[in-house]
Amino acid sequence: MLAQITNVEQLEDVLSEPSDGVVKTLGELDGDIIVLGAGGKMGPTLLRMAKQASDRAGVSRRVIAVDLFPTPEVEANLQAHGIETLRCNLLNRNEIEALPNASNVVFMVGMKFGSTGQEPLTWAINSYLPGLVCDKYQHSRIVAFSTGNIYGLSPVTLGGSVETDLPNPTGEYATSALGRERIFEHFSLSRGTPTCIIRLNYAVEMRYGVLVDIAQKVWAGLPIDVTMGNVNVIWQGDAVAMTLRALELASSPAFILNVTGPELLSIRRVAEQFGLLMNKEVNIVGTEAPDALLNNAQLAHRLFGYPRISVQQMIQWIADWVMRGGESLGKPTHFETRDGKF
Repeated sequence: MLAQITNVEQLEDVLSEPSDGVVKTLGELDGDIIVLGAGGKMGPTLLRMAKQASDRAGVSRRVIAVDLFPTPEVEANLQAHGIETLRCNLLNRNEIEALPNASNVVFMVGMKFGSTGQEPLTWAINSYLPGLVCDKYQHSRIVAFSTGNIYGLSPVTLGGSVETDLPNPTGEYATSALGRERIFEHFSLSRGTPTCIIRLNYAVEMRYGVLVDIAQKVWAGLPIDVTMGNVNVIWQGDAVAMTLRALELASSPAFILNVTGPELLSIRRVAEQFGLLMNKEVNIVGTEAPDALLNNAQLAHRLFGYPRISVQQMIQWIADWVMRGGESLGKPTHFETRDGKF
């Protein structure tokens, strides 16, 4: 295992390295792969991993990225790795209908941050758009990203929500995300579209994520609120690997899968670990609440195995990255938020 990750190019290579399981899945999978909402934080990793895994499996297929690509560098980087890119306003039915058909669809579109004050747009993106996609790709296999926020706060003593727990969303974002799930579920049932819904909590890499938020605050000497006292995280590369392998789980009715790491982490303890690695005092404020937004991903681990990158490895890499002034996306996760307002 690498002692450190020193630059963005190396980071993106590590993130997109396919597991043997992904190579096997994509080797057995028929047809092209199209990724909707490909320009976000996780999209490029997923696309590059899908392309590499397909190549290693000896399968010739189109891997297509669809987005408006507000950052031209992202689009150019994908093209440099053999991935086709298409620009599309996904809220425009005509533009969606003009997209190429593909046997495999990964839906990564969602609106979370900025949803407070833009509730109508939040619902349009999170709940209306899935219907347009299900119309276009009713004969495809679909894996759709969702969020563990749909469960709401659950007692820490339960160890995280499982797939069979009833949703209890708080706020417009989580409620509209549940709406997204229901739309995909409806079309899966009514049209037989094989679907898998991924409830993710929380992906991490060096430039963003809960662990990065904590590390940056420790390094800057800022207070760390531990009211949301516990959290689950998973290395982004492992989350993407599980998502690509979930294509083989797509079914009708839709298959629901939690994706996160196996640990229930203490925010206080993680902050203290960063303090030791960075030789910084840790300023803790607040008192841990008895509940938190937590996922239990035992089903995913039983199906696909444990993540390849451990929490301890992530903490060490991130501490080194932050202390060296490594690039940040400047997008805090707001994991501390308990009222559902993002």
